[in-house]
Amino acid sequence: MSATQPFASSGAINIVGALLEQRTGQQIAANRAWRIETALKTVLRAHGLDSVDALIARLTSAAPGPLADAVVDALLNNETSFFRDPGVLELVVEAAAAMVAEQPGRRLRIWSVGCSTGQEPYSLAMLFEEAYVARGLPFPEIVATDVSAATVDRARSGRFSQFEIQRGLPIRRMMTWFDQEGTEWVVRPELARRIQFRRHNLVQDSAPPGKFDLILCRNVLFYFPPAMRARAYQTLRSAVRDGGALLLGAGETVIGQTDAFVPCARIRGLYRADTARCVPPVSAFG
Repeated sequence: MSATQPFASSGAINIVGALLEQRTGQQIAANRAWRIETALKTVLRAHGLDSVDALIARLTSAAPGPLADAVVDALLNNETSFFRDPGVLELVVEAAAAMVAEQPGRRLRIWSVGCSTGQEPYSLAMLFEEAYVARGLPFPEIVATDVSAATVDRARSGRFSQFEIQRGLPIRRMMTWFDQEGTEWVVRPELARRIQFRRHNLVQDSAPPGKFDLILCRNVLFYFPPAMRARAYQTLRSAVRDGGALLLGAGETVIGQTDAFVPCARIRGLYRADTARCVPPVSAFG
């Protein structure tokens, strides 16, 4: 490739961006096209290709398959860490406790959308183990999903590098819930069994079976164009029970986006599936 030859033509970048949006609903802004080139370098090396244009030629010469999956996986933003925004996760536990107080003995259902490599649902499971089990409260059913099959497989394996395990995870919890195997840290079976990992596409698939009391969908819809975001909200609304709640990322809101959810006046950061009075954020554990 000569010094004057672009790494990717605008046409190739547009095709790759369209593939990502079609498969996942996520959209890459025109001024972030550089991210496509950067993200795909590993895919190009793995398949012996020297440019994104060559990649497009390979993609369009055969039926979609593992190569298309690899392209989409490379472009997804899988940035995550353990106990990301810990106060927010503690809010989820408090909201769950308040729901249990309304109907003692009922087992709640929680859906972690866009779970990436699993740090969010594992963090939730640790919090619920610490807060619920010792007090005899029913442990919630936690379902965690992501659009990438490869990412879901990684999350289900419960294996994390030294770098990943140190991001947000206190040493006490690391020693309690993980075992070291060589250079990796592996989630202990008693924690891993608390989570059901599944592949799920928020804009193409129906919601997982059953109704959920709490849905965490943090920093997922941010990347969706308006039409895809509206479709995703419909899926989320179909999945949450009346009186249940949705948690979005810190920079996200339902205001002006959908009428399927309304802000919860009693618990900041949560959005209710109807206009009923929100349960107060009580501390059930002293």
